[in-house]
Amino acid sequence: MNSLLGQFDISEDQIRRIVSDTINGSDDGELYLEYSESEALMFDNGRLKTANFNTDQGFGLRAIAGEASGYAHSSELSEAALLRASDAVSAVKGGYSGTLAAAPARTNRHLYTDENPIPSPSFEAKSKLLQEIDAWLRAKDPRVRQVTASLASSWQHVEILRADGQVVRDVRPLVRMNVSVVVGEGDRQESGSYGMGGRKGFGEFLIEDSWQHAADEALRQALVNLQAIPAPAGTFDIVLSSGWPGVMLHEAVGHGLEGDFNRKKTSAFAGLLGQQVAAKGVTVVDDGTIAERRGSLTVDDEGTPTNRNVLIEDGKLVGYMQDRQNARLMGMNATGNGRRESYAHQPMPRMTNTYMTAGDMAPEEIIASVKNGVYAVSFGGGQVDITSGKFVFGCTEAYMIENGKVTQPIKGAMLIGNGPDAMHRVTMIGNDMKLDTGIGMCGKAGQGVPVGVGQPHLRMNQMTLGGTRV
Repeated sequence: MNSLLGQFDISEDQIRRIVSDTINGSDDGELYLEYSESEALMFDNGRLKTANFNTDQGFGLRAIAGEASGYAHSSELSEAALLRASDAVSAVKGGYSGTLAAAPARTNRHLYTDENPIPSPSFEAKSKLLQEIDAWLRAKDPRVRQVTASLASSWQHVEILRADGQVVRDVRPLVRMNVSVVVGEGDRQESGSYGMGGRKGFGEFLIEDSWQHAADEALRQALVNLQAIPAPAGTFDIVLSSGWPGVMLHEAVGHGLEGDFNRKKTSAFAGLLGQQVAAKGVTVVDDGTIAERRGSLTVDDEGTPTNRNVLIEDGKLVGYMQDRQNARLMGMNATGNGRRESYAHQPMPRMTNTYMTAGDMAPEEIIASVKNGVYAVSFGGGQVDITSGKFVFGCTEAYMIENGKVTQPIKGAMLIGNGPDAMHRVTMIGNDMKLDTGIGMCGKAGQGVPVGVGQPHLRMNQMTLGGTRV
């Protein structure tokens, strides 16, 4: 794709002059330009319910002075819009004299090519596929009452211009397929879902074996829940499955390790660098460099190359995730975690792909070690208080463990705890670490960004479980 700077009605030299005049005298800042295409199709209850295609472009201009930042954005790539933004942003420098921070290091790594994955396959082919998924599931089991299948894709081209004239470019594809099923017997109905995606084209997700696997997994989960009994309430040893259950680690621990919460001392982990914050053996990593994963980027939204950042090592807190502003204010290095939803938003410290590394226990050994507990295979929604670390997560697929064996499926189970405390309750770590299937989305301060999560099987002793069994 052609340079976004070339889309303005003025020369690149004039753009560079305006950006330099705006940012010089502050501590940091950039001009962030974005062009994006997005498409979404949803087949629901036997018909194509939505089909959207959208293009968007715009810029965001920022100057940072100490803890304050001035930010303005526009969807109009013109000299007039850029000058209006410059006037607004420059106000943050009033009476301030800063030293401009050094630009991020350059990288020759490119995770993605300029090829746009959205045009292929055709709209008709995607629509036909969703219809086939619906028909496949309804033919599979007469208890299927509703099928919802969706495809979504986006392609993003970003350019970041700094005050010194340095330009960094990145290309970011993203696709996702999701299938959800409602099954019923008599008056009882239960649901199941499965999703997959990543920063790649649709290719591998549209082959028959792939979409049939997704559909079958959604149906399997729904049928398991149809047989589930109400979950008990109390204190149990919990075994978490590998992969997607890492969303609990993301929420209960990951957010607490973002730089802004720790600089402001509103995180439960503030001031604990070098201290034991988890059981020995627990190592937590945020890695934005893994090709094709949902949270991976060549550079973050400030132009800093992404990294493999170790946050907790053998139970000790060794690092935070940082954007440029919070890193500077805390006397640390930026880690490539400055992310934003779009040009209309300012960057902040955000996770990329956050996971716990593998241990040495076989999953079967972990389950066999539990006499009376719960096996949590998948989670749905959750809530976390960053300051206290308290969390609540709903299980979408869970089972009782009795005398070392997985037995009856349960429904309505809510895992309740405190992030730092829960990390000390990890007693066994599996050898089967895996990342989720490419469905993660993280919300913070009104902004949503795609992320990855992951972990191996874990045993956590004496966790609180909320349930409905009386």
